[in-house]
Amino acid sequence: NRRAPLKADRSCNSRTCGGTPRQGRRRRRRQLVTLTLDNSSGSGASGFQSKDQFLFGEFSMEMKLVPGESAGTVATFYLTSEGDAHDEIDFEFLGNVSGEPYVMHTNVFAQGRGNREQEFYLWFDPTADFHNYTLLWNPHNIIWSVDGVPVRVFRNHEPAGVPYLSGQAMRVHGSLWNGESWATEGGRVKTNWSAAPFVTSYGGYASSACVVPASGGGGCPPNASSSPGDAGAWMGRQLGPEGVAWAREKYMIYDYCDDRWRFRQGPPAECNLDRLG
Repeated sequence: NRRAPLKADRSCNSRTCGGTPRQGRRRRRRQLVTLTLDNSSGSGASGFQSKDQFLFGEFSMEMKLVPGESAGTVATFYLTSEGDAHDEIDFEFLGNVSGEPYVMHTNVFAQGRGNREQEFYLWFDPTADFHNYTLLWNPHNIIWSVDGVPVRVFRNHEPAGVPYLSGQAMRVHGSLWNGESWATEGGRVKTNWSAAPFVTSYGGYASSACVVPASGGGGCPPNASSSPGDAGAWMGRQLGPEGVAWAREKYMIYDYCDDRWRFRQGPPAECNLDRLG
């Protein structure tokens, strides 16, 4: 189990910049990582990733998003494994024209299958200051939280045949990229490069997670769910649909479970299971 600040190259301008988590439980003074996107960002993206990979954990990042004219830009904080049949848990922040709100786009991929988007407006200006975004991932559920407020939960329904993220180690990533083909009003509003450079700042990273060595093995010990301290707290935490009711009722703008045009034969199985509690 490890709780650590994420180290990254402050001038990071590629998707392969590495972070080096170190031993330690306390949150240190904010170590700022700035990602910049402009016409010279060859691949259309800048980012970083952790060197360690994890199987279950709680991961928090403070972010300050691109201010002003940000249409077409996508700032992210996410976990992902590798390969076509990968697992992934996403926070993606979709920019907009000046004066219009950001959209917080969340998604989860299990064994390469995504299409589980939920989107929200935020109840604050995410460009004015740093705010905390947390991903909690354990064998029971995945919980997305903003400034400590749960906004989404994806529960483990493997016994009912719904794939869950339980067998692939993932790394922590952050990125800023050009998503003008879809990010703002479905791609109708393009990136205004005259407003570049676009800058997103990351800081205050903390994690309590089970590290999987590159050689294999590792991960959480069998008794992690009953261990004392932080590990036991996140490893055993479970949240039902009622736990995210406030965010859903006040700030949700899209839920794949309610998209009857997209899922004409009925919503994915987990949607009905969660409605039943």
